[in-house]
Amino acid sequence: MSRTRVTVAVSQAPGKHPAKRALEESIVAALLLEPDVEVSVVPNLYDLGPDHTGRLFLESVKGDMVVLSWLYPRAAFWLLDRDGIKGHFGETKLKPPADDDEEAETDADTPVDQPPAIGPAGTIPDRFIYTLDLRDSNRYEAYVAEIKRIVAECRERRAAKARERAANSPAIIQLGLSLSKPEPEDVPAPQKAFTPEALLAAPAGRRWYPVIDYSRCTNCLECLDFCLFGVYGVDSIERILVENQDQCKKGCPACSRVCPQQAIIFPEYKSAAIAGAETGAVGGLKIDLSRLFGGDVGDALAAAVEERDRELVNAGREAVGLSVGIPKRQADKVQGPKDDLDRLVDDLDNLGL
Repeated sequence: MSRTRVTVAVSQAPGKHPAKRALEESIVAALLLEPDVEVSVVPNLYDLGPDHTGRLFLESVKGDMVVLSWLYPRAAFWLLDRDGIKGHFGETKLKPPADDDEEAETDADTPVDQPPAIGPAGTIPDRFIYTLDLRDSNRYEAYVAEIKRIVAECRERRAAKARERAANSPAIIQLGLSLSKPEPEDVPAPQKAFTPEALLAAPAGRRWYPVIDYSRCTNCLECLDFCLFGVYGVDSIERILVENQDQCKKGCPACSRVCPQQAIIFPEYKSAAIAGAETGAVGGLKIDLSRLFGGDVGDALAAAVEERDRELVNAGREAVGLSVGIPKRQADKVQGPKDDLDRLVDDLDNLGL
């Protein structure tokens, strides 16, 4: 496989929705004709277990990679990271039409002081992973054009690195030899055993577990304190991790609601913020207008407590309400000066909303 050849993996939607299947198949058919692309199809990323052939294939890819799925790009990237498929986050130009105005508003916000994120664990390979959301367009041409742009970007980045190595590499002029070990021209190709049929083997079943975005996580451990089902733990250097994902209760995103940095993702949850969408902030705290206008979302902490109590009762245990695992920033909260959110709520109250 050439160093400029980019692996593209299309992750199928769960189920057999005809429009989704048609979009996936059109993208794959178009990319089969591209000389700089190696395209494969795998089942839904979120459902792939550690022994599934599709996941083993993704783990075997060493170079730059594009993954198309029916998940938000942030969710897909950190889902791959938790599976040991690591790389640098590749920025994409393909966005949903509504994102333009929202991005402009987010960029205009005044930065706020926040604790530093702990970042991903381990060594990050010198490659980029681009994650595209198949819900951003219903035209296969949009994805093919973006993949071609990414391939060109990867090729130029590698060429720039090669020029930099050549410029910084001392040479023995008399012999015409370089003192440094030359870079290999090729990267290992995925194993030949990964046939299309093996890649598309049905996963064992639908799964439900949290994914941690370590670019946001500050290791506050509030999720560990709040979850009473043993899902979370810490590693040898006290970093939070998902330790027992099968202990997570299907459909319950309570721990995500109490995370102060919105670092816990449930990729297939119905709420965009919990599913991994990029969210704006005011004063460091995301404002959900449906809560302010009396929608059915309710207060995040109250919703989290209710969800946790429901799952405790379903498991034959006693509900604990607010007595266990309440975030320290909520318990014993001292009344201080009003911030931007307080003033916004007061203004809405004054308007009779």
